[in-house]
Amino acid sequence: MKHNYFFNFVLIAFALPINVAAETSGYATSDGKQRHTISLEQAIQLAQKNDPWLHGNQLKQHAVEQSSIAANTLPDPKVSIGMMNLPTDGWDFAQEGMTQFKVGVSQMFARGDSLAIKSKQLKLSATQFPLQRQDRKAKLQSNVTQLWLDAYLAQRTIALIKQDRVLFEQIAEVAKASYSSVVGKTRQQDVVRAQLELIQLEDRLTVEQQKLETALAQLNEWLHIYDTSNPELAYNFDNQSSILTVSGELPRLELAYAQLLKPANYSRNELAKLLINHPVNRAIDVKQQVSKQTIALNKQQYQPQWGVNASYGYRDDMPSGMSRADLFSVGVTFDLPLFTENKQDKQVAAAIAQSEAVKTDKLLMIKQMISAVEKELKQLNRLSDRQALYATQLLKQTHYQAEAALTAYTNDDGDFAEVVRARIAELNARIVALKIDVDALKSVSRINYLLTQSTQPATAQSHSLGAN
Repeated sequence: MKHNYFFNFVLIAFALPINVAAETSGYATSDGKQRHTISLEQAIQLAQKNDPWLHGNQLKQHAVEQSSIAANTLPDPKVSIGMMNLPTDGWDFAQEGMTQFKVGVSQMFARGDSLAIKSKQLKLSATQFPLQRQDRKAKLQSNVTQLWLDAYLAQRTIALIKQDRVLFEQIAEVAKASYSSVVGKTRQQDVVRAQLELIQLEDRLTVEQQKLETALAQLNEWLHIYDTSNPELAYNFDNQSSILTVSGELPRLELAYAQLLKPANYSRNELAKLLINHPVNRAIDVKQQVSKQTIALNKQQYQPQWGVNASYGYRDDMPSGMSRADLFSVGVTFDLPLFTENKQDKQVAAAIAQSEAVKTDKLLMIKQMISAVEKELKQLNRLSDRQALYATQLLKQTHYQAEAALTAYTNDDGDFAEVVRARIAELNARIVALKIDVDALKSVSRINYLLTQSTQPATAQSHSLGAN
């Protein structure tokens, strides 16, 4: 029978409560800086608040709105000033009756209603920007969630490995002591196996630390302070660098439209109705309306372009002293769009084709989104099955196996390698269960992004897949 000290020591080591939360709540870096814990909700709020893209998008919207006002304005009139018919034999302004000092003004008018149509087109185009910002915020929420969960998974895995590393260090010490003892039955290969497992755990720790640092570095990209009132501060990256750690508890994420997505209630047509109202698809609706205005604008090219001009010619008195009458001229100009086959007709045809292409963009986007939702739902269902399997069976069985292997070994009915394998299997099962929980939340986050609903007032195109 193996020594009681080995049995008692290892049992105590297996039963030691390790405070995993303490491992993940915050720690100091190699340079002595204290890490600051951030929750998922805080990370999302900071990312959405400090995204310069959102501010730039607002400026672009303002630019287009201002351009829509300018587009509905007539071109500036043109003024001409000149000397006409000045005699070259004496350069005398009064010598010839045709000589005059002429001031003219001309004004061109747009073709048909092209100015109003162009202005309306730009106003419609400006309505895309709020939709783009809604989509950007939803994407930020999803992307930050993925990165935060990656960091959480690595951080929690590190804690689990550290917990078992303490145990294996104790096992290795006991194995050495038993091997050195005259009455001990521990073999040299048991000592080597314990040391090998410690080395492998150290390597796994290094890998997970790399994953954690990578995820935190990517997460930090979205957390840099951006103040619209002081944009220069955004370029002071030294002051903005943040050393973070994520909170130690897994957040709860509710699946949007869960009832609709249940297999008993699921309908692709009902799902499509939701996807139509996604900001991305609503922006495509706006593009389609803009393309219709492009058609109308090109049709205005069939209209003539009118212009008016007026001029006043001043003439000097005759050499004899008699006065000459000044001259006034007024006229109208217009072009004749007679040869339309290779110009206006083609421009209208091109605009119509472009408008039809936008319709296919919307259909393609909805098909892609339906496929993405269904892929995530399939994955989420399988992850739920695995969650139940691990919660009800695998975690318990691996724990019982580890205890049974230890009991058998202490009763001279097992070997040391089996004890180590069983403990590693339990650790792996706990890490896999953790990864399943994280992957399930990632799927929920991606589905929720796809089901984001626009808060902008709905348009006619938003209600039907077949809208023109």
